[in-house]
Amino acid sequence: MRVLDIIVLIVYFGSMSLMGVYFTRKSGTTEGYFVGNRSYPGWLIGVSLFGATISSITFVAYPADAFKTAYLRLLLCFMLPVGVLIASRFFVPFFRRGKITSAFQYLEARYGPKTRVYAASVFIVAQCLRISMIQFLVAMLLHEISGLPVIACILVGGAITAFYTVRGGIEAVIWTDFVQSIILSGGGLLILGVILYRLPGGVGQVLAVGAADHKFMFGDLDPATQTLRPAPLGFSLSEKTVLMLLLVGLFQWLAEYSSNQEVVQKYCAARTARDARRAMWICCCCSVPTWSYFMFLGTCLYVFYQVFPDARAHAMLSGEIKAEGILPYFVATQLPPGFSGIVAAAVLAAAMSSMSSAMNSISAVSITDIYRRHIAPGRDDRHYVRAAKAVTLVSALIMVGGAAVLARSGGRTLQDMATEFAAILGGGLLGLYMLGFFTTRGDGRAVGAGIALAVAFSALVSFVGLGWLPEGFTQLFEKHFQTYYTGVVGNVIMFVTGYTIAALLPQRRRDLTNLTVYTQSSAPLD
Repeated sequence: MRVLDIIVLIVYFGSMSLMGVYFTRKSGTTEGYFVGNRSYPGWLIGVSLFGATISSITFVAYPADAFKTAYLRLLLCFMLPVGVLIASRFFVPFFRRGKITSAFQYLEARYGPKTRVYAASVFIVAQCLRISMIQFLVAMLLHEISGLPVIACILVGGAITAFYTVRGGIEAVIWTDFVQSIILSGGGLLILGVILYRLPGGVGQVLAVGAADHKFMFGDLDPATQTLRPAPLGFSLSEKTVLMLLLVGLFQWLAEYSSNQEVVQKYCAARTARDARRAMWICCCCSVPTWSYFMFLGTCLYVFYQVFPDARAHAMLSGEIKAEGILPYFVATQLPPGFSGIVAAAVLAAAMSSMSSAMNSISAVSITDIYRRHIAPGRDDRHYVRAAKAVTLVSALIMVGGAAVLARSGGRTLQDMATEFAAILGGGLLGLYMLGFFTTRGDGRAVGAGIALAVAFSALVSFVGLGWLPEGFTQLFEKHFQTYYTGVVGNVIMFVTGYTIAALLPQRRRDLTNLTVYTQSSAPLD
């Protein structure tokens, strides 16, 4: 690593740490630590949501996916505007009425405390896996640039992120997200500029070679031949199709905006419901073009290494080496001194904005939904703030350990793995919220049965993937079911089972005011 690159990174790390120290002043209460006293304008929350959404999975894994395959998984991203349209109209009121801190407080009011604990636990597990994946990706880039062992790079990024998140709470998270969003956008543009400058034919050459090699199609690698083929258009549970990927995307974004504490917590931190809605649309308008841009960047890297062949890049394309190494490798070998440090800071910014938001939300859920509600009720606020900081630190340790495990995983692209894991770990949460929002049926008994079946189905898919079931059954299952659709099927199972059992059981009289779209108060939101 060159001296100028090191200086850039030291300045970046130092600035993030100082922001954590500065924002300690507002983190003395749980209201301040988790939702910043509900005082933020929509534009700031929107940029913060964008920064948290554009993680190192976007910065490193999206280019890797487009470099090795094509644009199939971009279809999921195109459904974000539809998800935001539905969420901004129907979901926001449920989280803005009353001083809610956790997304899962709604579930207790609607179904009871056991449902709340289940949903909170599913969220915590899924977020720990997600931040582990993000931390691994950023460590890959630092490893390529610095030459330090991957484990050492994992520790560096994790330590700084944990420091400012523990110290500053949600305010440090939101303002560092804002700064990091600017840095990550600039870093991505810098890489593209260098590639187009080096290519003899510029953008035209990228478009021509990419089109000739079918890199722009909505397709994937054929498992048998390892060649690109277009995805079919129609409905299928046994293979990836365009229609089904759009459906997966819709379910993913509806789940994100209904049951993801990381997002809901920022709804609650906005000054008003109008600010919360504005934030959602700002995030959407920034995120979709950014995802498309980083996929295009992967195609540019593919064309660059077709024009300038390189043995290591070829090994990544063929699957001998992880494809996630392609962008870090380009940065380490093709950018001049100082530029590598800027891009490394950009990838760190993308990762740290997501990790800090996730760690703060894990802390909020652990304290609000589990610790204060069931383990240690009635303590003073200072006690809960100290506990929140301890949970944040523990989540950072889990993140580091998970990233170390991923460093030893197989050769699939992490964008592919991330999509599959998100489906399996959904836990039927979207179906749970949809049953609550859009019907007046259901209580703890009905949703308990739905949860049991949804979890059983997800467990079955997991056992098949791990090879824990008889080989004949595994082959039959994999032939007829694509694991990408686990989340869609699991949520449908949750909704249908909950609704059916609720219809069969004698209904308990309960006050559903402000708990369904049909029973909302006519009083205006804040």
